Amino acid sequence: MQAYQVKLDAFEGPLDLLLHLINQYEIDIYDIPVAQITEQYLHYIHTMKRLELNIASEYLVMAATLVEIKSQMLLPKPELNEETEEYIEDPREDLMQRLIEYRKYKEAAMQLKLIEKEANQIYTREPVSFDESITPPPQVLQGETSIYDMLAALRKMFERKKWDAPLETKIERSEIPIEQRMDEVLQKVKLAKEGILFDHLFAVPSRSHIVVTFIALLELMKKNQVYCKQEKQLTELYVFSMEE
Repeated sequence: MQAYQVKLDAFEGPLDLLLHLINQYEIDIYDIPVAQITEQYLHYIHTMKRLELNIASEYLVMAATLVEIKSQMLLPKPELNEETEEYIEDPREDLMQRLIEYRKYKEAAMQLKLIEKEANQIYTREPVSFDESITPPPQVLQGETSIYDMLAALRKMFERKKWDAPLETKIERSEIPIEQRMDEVLQKVKLAKEGILFDHLFAVPSRSHIVVTFIALLELMKKNQVYCKQEKQLTELYVFSMEE
C-alpha cells in the first residue's frame, strides 16, 4: 500500500490564482475585498491538499499573507494625526501593486504569444487552383478553461455529492496507469456528442480514482484531444472532444 501523490506543473503561481479569482468574481483590483478573496483562495488550497497535490511553498506563503492582511483590516483604524498628517498605509497596498504589475506582464506575454502564433501561420507557396465547392472544415477552438476552473468544479462536485468523509487515501501498487485512464476518459468524451458533464468522469469516491482521472484529463487537454468549456463564469463545466 502506498499514498498516491502527484506534482503538477500546470500551476503558474499564487498571483495567477489571485488574478483568476479577481476576474472570476469581477473584483476591483484597486479595492480588493480581502475577506472574500482569502476565503476563496483557501478553498483552492484545501482542494489541492485534498487531492494530495504537491503545493509549492509560495502558495502557502500567500495564504499566510492574505490571512495577515485580513487580520489587519479587522483592527480598528487609528485616527489621523491632523498635526503631522501621517498617511496610514492600506494593508492591501503591497499586494495590489504586485497584482497590477503581474497583470501587466501576463497581458504582455499573451500579446507576444498571439503575435508569435500569427507569425507562424505566415508562409508562401506556389499558386494553386481550388475547387470552390470544397468548404474547409470549421476550426475547433479550445476552451479558455484554466486548471483553477477545474479545481473549482471538483470542489463543487465534492459538495454536491456530499463526499465530506475522508476519501480513501491508500491504493494498491497495481493502480490503474494514467495512460489507461486517459483512454477511458477519451472514449467517454467521444461518445458524448454534446459534451459530458465534468462530474460524470468522477464516478468513484476514492482519492486514487479522482487524482488519476484529474491528471488524465489534464494530459488529454495538453495533447489537444479534449477541452473544457463553461457557458459563463461559475456555471457547470463540460468536457468536449476536439474531434467534434
